Amino acid sequence: MSTGLLPAPRARLFLSTAAILACTGPAAAQDGEGPITLLARLIFGAGTERVAIDTPQAVTVIEQEDLDREQPLTIGDLFASVPGVQAAGASARIAGQAFNIRGIGNTEQTASEARIAVTVDGAPKFFEQYRMGSFFGDLELFKRVEVLRGPASSTLYGSGAIGGAVNFTTKDASDFLAPGKTTALRFKTGYDSNGNGKRAGVIYATRPTENAEFLGALNWSTGQDQQDGDGTDIAGTAYDRWSGLAKGSFSLGDEGEQSLSLSVSRSDSDLDDTIVAQTGGAAAAGFGTADLHTLDDTLTLTYRHGFAANPLLDVTATAFWTDTEVKKDNFSFGFLCAPGQTQVLCESDFAYRTKGVKIENTSDLSSGVWENYVTTGLQLSEQERVATSSQGALAFHPEGTDRRLGLYAQGEFTWNDRLTLIPGLRIDMGDITPSDAAAAAGGRDQSETSVSPKLAAMYRIDDSWSIFGSLARTERMPTLDELYSTEGPASRGPGLIAVPRTASLDLEKEEAETIELGFTFQRDGLISGDDSLKLKATAFRNDVTNLIATTDRPIVPVGTPGSVAYYSNVDEAEIWGAELEAAYDAEAWFAQLAYSNVHSRDGETGLTLADTPAENVAITLGRKLPARNLTLAWRASYFDAITTSSAATSAGSYDTHDVFLTWTPEDGALGGFSLNAGIDNLFDATYRNNLVQDNATGRSFHISLAKTLDW
Repeated sequence: MSTGLLPAPRARLFLSTAAILACTGPAAAQDGEGPITLLARLIFGAGTERVAIDTPQAVTVIEQEDLDREQPLTIGDLFASVPGVQAAGASARIAGQAFNIRGIGNTEQTASEARIAVTVDGAPKFFEQYRMGSFFGDLELFKRVEVLRGPASSTLYGSGAIGGAVNFTTKDASDFLAPGKTTALRFKTGYDSNGNGKRAGVIYATRPTENAEFLGALNWSTGQDQQDGDGTDIAGTAYDRWSGLAKGSFSLGDEGEQSLSLSVSRSDSDLDDTIVAQTGGAAAAGFGTADLHTLDDTLTLTYRHGFAANPLLDVTATAFWTDTEVKKDNFSFGFLCAPGQTQVLCESDFAYRTKGVKIENTSDLSSGVWENYVTTGLQLSEQERVATSSQGALAFHPEGTDRRLGLYAQGEFTWNDRLTLIPGLRIDMGDITPSDAAAAAGGRDQSETSVSPKLAAMYRIDDSWSIFGSLARTERMPTLDELYSTEGPASRGPGLIAVPRTASLDLEKEEAETIELGFTFQRDGLISGDDSLKLKATAFRNDVTNLIATTDRPIVPVGTPGSVAYYSNVDEAEIWGAELEAAYDAEAWFAQLAYSNVHSRDGETGLTLADTPAENVAITLGRKLPARNLTLAWRASYFDAITTSSAATSAGSYDTHDVFLTWTPEDGALGGFSLNAGIDNLFDATYRNNLVQDNATGRSFHISLAKTLDW
C-alpha cells in the first residue's frame, strides 16, 4: 500500500501504527505486577465506582502519574492524549484557554462554557469574560482529572452539559504517606527551557491518628514569554503564580462509616503588561496591554455517612463556595476608557461567586443475580456575577444572580455481571435576577425549568467483547449574559450606525439530543503471559436546536429607529463523529492510542461549525525497565487540515512529537527521589491548532525533580 495516496497525517498514522504493532510483538513480559492500562482505571464521576472500559459512556481519567510525566502548564497540555477533548482560545496563555469537548466550547462565544460542567472537589466552577479563558486553577494542585463526554453527564452535574463534564480532584495526604509512616515532606522543583519557566513546590502530609490526616501544599511558578517554532515570541505568555491547598479528613463512628473532609485551595496569578485579549489572535493588537490578576478560590466541606447496617442509606452532603475573579488595570490604551464599547479598556473587576449544597444518597437494592443501585440527589446553588469598571456597570457584561434547584435520580442495574442499564432523570429549576443596572436597561426576573432524561446500556457478549449505547436529552437555560446584555448604537462610517442591542428576554432553552453506540474489546495474555490489550470505540450524533448566538445588527443611516435583541435563537446544528481509545500494556512495553474525528453542520448555512476540532490522533509508545525503575516514552500527534465556517478556526495539517523519561529509584542514596524529563515538540515545528488563535509553543525541554522524606 502506497502511503503517498493518503493525506500526510493519515500516511504518518499508518506508518506509526505499524511501528507500534512491530514493537509490541516481541515484548516479553517479566515478573512483576499485572498491567494497568488507562481503560482499566476507576471512574468515580459517572455514578458508583466503575472501571472505565465497563462504563457505557465515553470517559477518560488522568491520574497523578500522567500529570507527573506531562508536567502540564495549561489545560491544552493536560488533554494532549485524551480523545475528543482539547483547549480552545490561546495556545499557551494560562488565562486564555477554555474547554472544548466534541466541538462544544469556545472562549469567543459568550456562555459557550456553560455547555460543559466543570467541578473542583465536587464544587461547580464557571467563568466567562470577553476574550478571556474559563479556568485558572493551578494544575499542580490536582491528582486526578475525569472527563465524561456527552450530555449523559447532565444527570449528575446539571442540565445543559451538552459537551460533557470535567472533574478535578485535589491531592490528599494519603497520596504521600507510605505504609507504616505518619508524616511525609515532599519537595519538588522544575524547569522549562521555552520561556525560562521555573517551578517549585512543597507538600506536608501527616496522619497524627488512625482517624485523621492533613495536607498542606504551596506551589510557585514563573515564566517569560514563550516562542513558537520560528523563534517568534507568543505575546502575553509571561506569568507569575502562587497556589496553595489545605485539606483535612476525619473518619468517625464504627469502622469509619462516617467521614468529614474540608478542602480549601487558591490559585493566584499575575500577568503584568500582558495582552488584554488573552485569547489572542488578530484582535489582540487592537486592545493593547494591561496588568491582569486572576484569583481562583474553592472551598468544599463534605460529610459522608455509610450506614453500614442499612443498605438503603449511603448519604453524602457537600457544602461549597467558589470565587473566580479577574482584575485588570494599567491599560496601555487606557486613554480611550469611556462608557460604551471602549469600557473594556477601563480598570475593571470581573468575578463569579458561587455557594451551595449538594446532598446525595445511594441505595443498594441488589438481590439475586441483580446488582442494583439507585442514586438520588438535590443540589441548591446561588451564583453572583460581578462585572464593573471605573466607569460603572458594563452593559455588555451584566451583573446579576442565578439561583438553581436541581433534583435528580440515576439507577444502575446489572444483571448477572453481563447486562447493565443506567436510566437517569434530572430537573433543574432556575431563577435569574438582574442587577439594578441591568434592570434599568430592560432586564427583568426570569424563571425556567430544564429536564434531562437518559438511558445507557452495556451488554457483555463474552469475556472479550461488549457493546454499549445511550440516549440522552438535555436542555440549557439561558445565562445572565444572554438574557441581559445590551449595547448602544455603534458607528459604522460617515452617517451610518449599527442599531442598538436590547435585552434578550424571549430566548428559548437550547436543546440537545444525543445517541451513542460503541463496543469494547479487552484481552489478557494477548502476546505474552501477562500483557493486556483494551480498546473502546464510540460513535455519536448530537442534534442541537434553539442554539443561542449573537444577533447580527443591521447598519442603517444615523437617526433611523430600530433595534435588535442582543442574543437570539438560531437554527439547529448537527454534530457527529467517532472516538477510539486503546491501550496495550506488558511488563516491558506499553502503547496507547487516542483518536477523534468530529464533524458538524450548521442547519441554516450547511457549513462546518466554527468550534469543530480537526481530525486527530495521538500515539504513544513506551519502554519500561522495571529493574531500573525507568520508563521511556514517545508520543506522536497528528492533526488533519480543516475548513470551518470561520477563517479563525480553519487550519492546515501538522504533526508533533514528544519524548518523556521517568525515573523513580527506590533504594540507596537516591531512594525517595523521582525525576521526570521530556522534550515537547521535539522537531520544533511551527503550527497552529485550528481551535486556538496563536501559533503553538516551539521545542521545550522540561525537567522536574522531587524528593520525599517520610517518618
